Amino acid sequence: MNLAGQSLKFENGQWIAETGISGGVDRREAQRLRRRNQQLEEENNLLRLKVNILLDMLSETTAESHLMEKELDELKSVGRRRK
Repeated sequence: MNLAGQSLKFENGQWIAETGISGGVDRREAQRLRRRNQQLEEENNLLRLKVNILLDMLSETTAESHLMEKELDELKSVGRRRK
């Protein structure tokens, strides 16, 4: 297929310039960009996992804090009754 003076072919699910240049980006640069994109996607996934772990830890700590507050209130009320 010819588009804007570029000869393109569809190969392995991607459009590839037959001349080795795709939109002004050569194959090596395109490969470098794909690798960088993959690295960033992996980093993003790791960061999402870390955020989820931190949210779970926060939820657990909050629940424990509420239980301790409730227990403290109950102990205070028992102490007041004894006076």
